[in-house]
This record gives sequence, structure tokens and C-alpha cells, in this order.
Amino acid sequence: MKRVLNIYAVFLLLLLIIGCSVKKDAFLNRSFHSVNTKYNILYNGESAYDRGLQTLYDDYKDNYRERLPIERLEVVEIAIPGIKQSGGDSNPLFEKSEEKAVKAIQKHSMNIHGKEQNQQIDEAYLLLGKTRYYSQRFVPALDAFNYIILNNPKADLLGEAKVWQAKAFLRLQNEEQALDNLQKTLNRPEFLKGYVVESAHTAIAMVFTEMDSTQKVLHHLKQAVLTNFDKEQTARNTYIIGQIYRELNYLDSSNVAFQKVIDMKKAPYRYRIHSEIEIAKNLSGNADTQFLIETLSDLTRDRENRPYLNELHYHIGLLYKKSGQIDMAIEHLKTSAHAKKANRFQINLALEELGNIQFDKANYVDAGAYYDTVLGTSSNKKTKRLRRLERKRVNLEHVIYFESIAQFNDSILDLTKMSLDEQVAYFQSYVDDLIAQEKKEKEQYLTSGFGVVNTGGNNQFSGDGKWYFYNTQVVGFGAQEFNQIWGNRLLEDNWRRSDKRAINSNDDLNKELVNVEIDDERKYDVKAYIEQIPTSQKSIDSISTIRNDAYYQLGLVYKEQFRQNTIAADKFEDLLSFSPEEKFILPSKYHLYKIYTEINPEKAAMYKEQIVTAYPDSKYTKLVLNPHEVLTEEGSDENSSEKKYEDFYCAYQYEKYEEVIEECDLAISTYAESFILPKFELLRAYAIGKRDGTEAFQKALEFVSLNYSNSEEGKKAAEVLETINKL
Repeated sequence: MKRVLNIYAVFLLLLLIIGCSVKKDAFLNRSFHSVNTKYNILYNGESAYDRGLQTLYDDYKDNYRERLPIERLEVVEIAIPGIKQSGGDSNPLFEKSEEKAVKAIQKHSMNIHGKEQNQQIDEAYLLLGKTRYYSQRFVPALDAFNYIILNNPKADLLGEAKVWQAKAFLRLQNEEQALDNLQKTLNRPEFLKGYVVESAHTAIAMVFTEMDSTQKVLHHLKQAVLTNFDKEQTARNTYIIGQIYRELNYLDSSNVAFQKVIDMKKAPYRYRIHSEIEIAKNLSGNADTQFLIETLSDLTRDRENRPYLNELHYHIGLLYKKSGQIDMAIEHLKTSAHAKKANRFQINLALEELGNIQFDKANYVDAGAYYDTVLGTSSNKKTKRLRRLERKRVNLEHVIYFESIAQFNDSILDLTKMSLDEQVAYFQSYVDDLIAQEKKEKEQYLTSGFGVVNTGGNNQFSGDGKWYFYNTQVVGFGAQEFNQIWGNRLLEDNWRRSDKRAINSNDDLNKELVNVEIDDERKYDVKAYIEQIPTSQKSIDSISTIRNDAYYQLGLVYKEQFRQNTIAADKFEDLLSFSPEEKFILPSKYHLYKIYTEINPEKAAMYKEQIVTAYPDSKYTKLVLNPHEVLTEEGSDENSSEKKYEDFYCAYQYEKYEEVIEECDLAISTYAESFILPKFELLRAYAIGKRDGTEAFQKALEFVSLNYSNSEEGKKAAEVLETINKL
């Protein structure tokens, strides 16, 4: 028996020695190298490739707010051989896969007389190309695919190699070559295996996506989903078909496509749950609103949907808003923003929508706070949505600023009117609330794990104290989380604002605000607060003047910028009730006359009578009695606004930009009520652009487009802005 085993071992050794040769074209050699390639090296390489691909997919985050890309691959940078890629660290699993593919080729390739005898080498080259493709090294990937196509035109996987070759061409921005290769592949019957047809049509759809040919993208996606070899890609393609139909406003067809995704039992759950949401987004009327709300609400109660709660509550909020149930909309949008594991993008969508609701309710201060958070925490501010939001936020700057002045100074003036006993009672109530609130917060921190009881040593500042700020670990964690959300912000006022240009433009007015500061050791002392209340008549008059100016500016902003006539009228009437300085009375009454001309003719007649009777020789009286005649007279005057505009425009043509800017600034304040004011503003913007460059030009145009949006000049500024943003 022992002798037989020895003979058998010798035989196996000889077989191994003979079979190891890659230069001999014999059955034994081909079999040996083929088996070793397939079941040893390639098996490990393909396993690493599959795991690397899964890691790539897990890290990829789809933006379901926009049409999904057909392939889940975010191309950071086209890698050129010999140049280090800056797109980030490579995937070690792909590196291992490539290493195995190269090893298989080097050790087991049997290229004899120009013909490859090991059939598994084509598989190795295909794996090599795919690995390089997903590593975003498209030129080396193309080399691997080309090797198969050029050296083995009868390979079984030739059709698959041609599809991958075309995809590499596409990633290298050679769409024409990619399309030509794919169309030729589909015209050869020997390549028309199911998975090749599916992947070819999917790749052609990718090409036409780059060519902006929506109808052809739709056609080829519909062809691709007929085969259904790749369950993941079929579900994704069907989902994109639904999105395209919605873009084309074929909502019924869109809903059919999304329902198909929902009905796919083997489709990834993320596509199925988002298809439910997409059907809700397709709602065109109010008939099915309640049904869709109930459907999405049922989904929120399913434990499996916990990762999607932020999106579900967001869309439920939108449905409630659409149906006019604003309070319910706010409730669900807030739930969306505070959902566990919510991604930052989805949180910002919910906060932006909450801001929009407050904006529509004319609560501009609250709206601005929501917009600040969105703009301060968004990673990419160059998107069209965020550029639009930033312009909207800049437009709110003045109303927020003057509202803060008005409220702050109103509160001070109210305190000056109180007796000493009333002041004591007021601040005692404030101090009591402050103590109760701090006690509640400390209890919450202690019971929630933020506070760690110090059981060793007497040094309360040692890093593990009872109060959470003495716990260095908790403080470090909080600082890290803050930096992740807000980035590195300076310790300064308005730290949350990423753009402080509009705030800084009001620095002079900021200096006039009363600054109230209470030391920590006296924050429970009622007298400390009472001492801050101004007592001299001069100080009180100064505060009143600032408050009155704020109310006047608010009236103008609400009237001219936001067309909120009712709110504007309230501000002007409040101002008149304060018995303000003479300079505010006549302009306020004129603006009230203009506002009530549109919404309350009886009050308009009352203010007209007051203006004409008390100020018979003013320009406002002339405007009230006969505005058209006044404009005609002004136009014939050498010092008229129209004549000045012609002079300034002539100076602009002679490139006297500094002079134009200075003169326009003066004219803007002089002709504040004139119809020609937007013309001066637009001319000033063009002069600033010539003097200071594109960025300054954009800012000036934004001001014109936002503040005079209903005028021809405002519309022109918006058109120029849009053109610049496309460059």
C-alpha cells in the first residue's frame, strides 16, 4: 500500500512539473493553468471586486430630489497615467482585485504564437478593466478591454467587453465613440445575450444623458428593463423612467413606473420606499391628498422605514402645506429636521421649507433664521437652489435688521415709562424665570449622561466634574460635532452667518444701538438691570429717534420689497402714533395714501386730505393731486431726474465710472420717490461692474433685481445675473 502511494505521489509531481509550463500547447497544460486561474487567483480577485463594489455602493449617496444618475459612480477626476490622482484614497479591495488579475495574467497566460490558449485570461483582463474602471482610472481600464477585443475576437465575453469599452470611452468624454461602439454591438446577433443587451441599452442611455437627449434616454431605459438580469440596475432604471416621465409632465405614466418599482419583490428597498414618496410628489390636485398623507403616515409606523423617517415626514409636511393645513405641515417638517440619523441635506430641505412657510406668513425674522442655518451648514453653496436662497436671504437683511432695532428700542422705551415698583416686579419675574430655566437645564444634563459625577479627588476642574463644561471628554465631543456642522467659525457676533456683507453695511447704525451687558455675578441682581435703563431725556429721545427711523424703514421695505401693504400700513401708522419728528410725518402719510389707494379708498381719501391741507406746497401734494403733470414738468426741467440720467449715462459711455457712481448715489437719495429711481440703480450697478469687476457687478445686480423686481430694470438685472451665472 505504501508503495502504491509513493508511485501516485511521484506521478502527481511529474504532472505538476509538466503542466506548469506556459510555453507548451497541450491539453494537460491548458487544463492545469485554466483550473488554477479560475478557481484560485481569479476567484479571490472576483471576491475582492464584489466586496469593493458593494463598499462603493454603500458609500454612494443618491440625491432623490433630482434625477438619479444611471450608474452609481461619482467621477471625481479623470486619472491620467503618470499623474497622481487627487480624487481621494483608492479602495484597497479594488487594489487587491487588480493585483489578483495581474497575477493571473503574469503566471498563467499561455500566449503561444500570438494566440492565447488559456480561456480564463480573458476573464482576468475583464476583471482588470472593471477594477480599474471603478477605481476611476479609465485610460488603463480601456487598455484592458482593448486587449480582449483586439487579441481574441471570438471570445465568449467579447460583447460584454465592448460594453465596458464604450463606458470607458464615455467616462473619458468621448460620447460619439461610445455610442458608435454600443450601436454596433447591438447590431451583431452573436452578442445579443440577455445581460449584454441590458447593459448595452443602459450604457447608451448614459451616453444620451450626457447628450441631453431625454427621449432617447427614455427609449433605451425602457429597452433595458425588458431583460431584468441585474435586479439592482433594473429597479434603478425603472425608477429613473418614472422621474423622466414626471419631467415631461406625464404624471400617470410616471406613477405607473414608480408602482412597478414598488411591486418588484427583489428590488432594493431604497428604491421601493422612494417610489412611494415619488407618487406623493406627483400629486397634481387635492383629491388624493388625504389618501397619500395616510399612506406615507402608515410607512412612518413601520420599523423598517426608520432610516427614511426624515424624508417621509418631509413629504408629509409638503402634502399638508399643499392642502392648506400649515400647522400640521410645520409639525411634520420639524419632525423631519430632528429625525435620528437624518442626513444634512434632508435636514436642510426641511429647514428651508420651514423658512418658506414663515416667509409666506411675513414672519421674515424667523424665515431669515431658518435660511441662515441652511446656508451655514450646506457644503456646496454653488447649486442653483442655494444661490437662489442666498439672494432671498440677502433681501431679508434690512427687514430683519430694522425689526431687531424696533423691538429692542420699543422694549427699552416701555421700561422707561414704568414706575420703579413696576420695573422691580418686571425684572424679578425675569430673574425667577432665569433661575428656574438654569435649574431645569442642569437637571437635564445630569440625567442625560452629559454630567459625570466626580468620584475621585477634590479638583472640580480635573476633567470629570459634575457640570458638563468641566468634563473635557464631553466638551471635546461637542466641539467636534460643532465643527462638523458649522465649520471653523470665529468667536464674533453673527457667527452663524456665512456672508456678513449685508450686516457690515449697517455698522454705523449698529453703533447707535443701546448695548446692555450684565456681569455673570450680578445676573440674579434686579438692581443691575434697573441701572441699565436710561433716565436722561436726551438718551430717551435718541432711542426714540432710532426707533422711529426703524419703523419708517420697515414701512418702506414691506411696501416696496415685499408688497406687504397691510404690514407696511401698520408700521407707518404705528410711527405716526409715536408723535415722531417732523421729517417722518409727511412721507409716512404719503406712503399710507399710496397703500390705501389699493386696499382702502376711504382711508386713502383721509390721508390725501391731510396732506393737501397741511402741506399745500410740498412735492407730495403735487404728486397726490396730479402725478402725471408733475412728471411732465420735471422732464422739461434742466435739473430734472430724466435730464440727470441722460448726463450720467453719457459720463458712463466716456468711462467716467467713479463720477457716475457718486452722482447716482446722490440722485438715488434725491429722487427716492421718482419713477426713474430703478434706472439710476441699474446704471450705478453697471458702473460698479466696470470699476470693481464681476463679483461686485453681481452683488450690485442682485440688489437691483431684488428691490425692483417688478420694474423693467429689475428684470434686466435678473437676466444679466442669470447669464453671468451660466459662464
